[in-house]
Amino acid sequence: MRILGINALFHDPAAALVVDGRTVAAAEEERFSRRKHGKRPVPFSAWELPELSARWCLEHAGVRPEELDAVAYSFDPRLARPADRMGLFDPWDPLRLEYARRAPEFLAEALPGLDPDRVVFVPHHVAHAASAGPASPFPDSAVLVLDGRGECTSHLAGRYTEGKLDTLATQALPHSLGLLYEELTAHLGFLRSSDEFKVMALASYGRPRFLGQLREHVHATDDGGFRAHGVDWAAHAPPRGSHEPWTQDHADLAASAQAVLEEVLLELVHWLHTAAGGDSLTLAGGVALNCVANAKIAALGPFRDVWVQPAAGDAGTALGGALHLSDRPEPMPGADLGRGWSDDELRAVLQEAAVPFEEPEDIAETVAEELARDGVVAWFQGRSEYGPRALGHRSLLAHPGRAENLDRLNKVKGREEFRPVAPMVVADRAAEIFTGRLPSPYMLFVHQVADAWRDRIPAVVHVDGTARVQTVEERREPLVARMLHAFERRTGLPVVVNTSLNTAGRPMVDDPREALECFGSAPVDLLAIGPFAVRRARMFA
Repeated sequence: MRILGINALFHDPAAALVVDGRTVAAAEEERFSRRKHGKRPVPFSAWELPELSARWCLEHAGVRPEELDAVAYSFDPRLARPADRMGLFDPWDPLRLEYARRAPEFLAEALPGLDPDRVVFVPHHVAHAASAGPASPFPDSAVLVLDGRGECTSHLAGRYTEGKLDTLATQALPHSLGLLYEELTAHLGFLRSSDEFKVMALASYGRPRFLGQLREHVHATDDGGFRAHGVDWAAHAPPRGSHEPWTQDHADLAASAQAVLEEVLLELVHWLHTAAGGDSLTLAGGVALNCVANAKIAALGPFRDVWVQPAAGDAGTALGGALHLSDRPEPMPGADLGRGWSDDELRAVLQEAAVPFEEPEDIAETVAEELARDGVVAWFQGRSEYGPRALGHRSLLAHPGRAENLDRLNKVKGREEFRPVAPMVVADRAAEIFTGRLPSPYMLFVHQVADAWRDRIPAVVHVDGTARVQTVEERREPLVARMLHAFERRTGLPVVVNTSLNTAGRPMVDDPREALECFGSAPVDLLAIGPFAVRRARMFA
């Protein structure tokens, strides 16, 4: 069976292709259109489809639209209720639902040859769940989905057994942990449905002194659900303008919201374990991108194994919808599911751009040497990542032993000064340096940095003593592992700074031309693009 998955209605439009249960390709539209998150999540944009990513998925696999057995659209308008009946008060929501109802004809127009009758509406949270349970290494698992909203709910708790989902609890809107966090994001002067991770980072600078007041509005119930609605954020801290400095009140409010989120999640996880049993928990939905909360679930929850979909936000529902319709869904092979280029194709791009480049004997050794000299390296290798994390394919790398490199990278990227960067480490060395859920190949948990290492790798240690670790398996990522070993030989440090290859407000670099543009516009010393090296000193000599 050839099944194309489509996420389009709210935000992070994406496409994924599953053939006979195997994930062949998955990509977000932003990587093609160069619009961050693809579009804004407003009703007037609901008609926009991930046409570019869908066409690429099909071309990559050599599948024509008329050869598709099904197209999974990750929202079912037949289940939706009017916004005012759900307490959301969006007068334009009927427009969004009309666009969803007409998705089959829109898709047939975007993909000529597609039979619109092959478009199947998959409930939003079922698509999220299928991106977690069947995509994970655990064939039987409990599954927890939490996000802003679906058709009329914001949450699903269930269990997968032999690939079949048994839904055990849902939470009706307007109660939503995702929408609550979005509201706070806007109150703190960040972009809603985009910058929630900034609130999580800011929380580390505060104390949860408003936690008692927030608990009055945000708490778990005894039926697997929760209450999360009606918080007056201004009663605790004034709204912040996007260009105004943050205050301690803002940080304390972020810390309080993060703390109450973690409390509710832990109660939901304990309820789910009682209801579903088993040793494995899988997570999806935008809330599952909160790596601080994930670490609490892993450390304090009742499940032995915790697996989070690397594209846990709405982009992941494209893959989940396709896996849901598949007869025999297989675990996803990794997050490197996007576009890639051969060495010959990369050489041709560099020659056409007329930039000086070299082909060293081993690009891993060249990069390690540059990093050891405290250079910043743009790393463009293999297929691009599915999801928001740079996992060693589209990365900016730096020396972790220099504290000033945090500020340096944030300036390179044009980011806020409180934003952390992440450590990348070979998996079999991680436990020496970090405590917490290991391995962590998708950078979706935070870890405590061992006392003996905090002064050795200060660039990756957040203000609270944690780091969001990516562990590298040599079998899966031999080139990255070789670079890490080469860096350790030169410095004695088995860790390298890893952050996404982009600048603020722009999607992660995806193709070679974008890599050259980013390299040319930012103070980066070396571009490692496939086996080739482009040096700033030579490029601008």
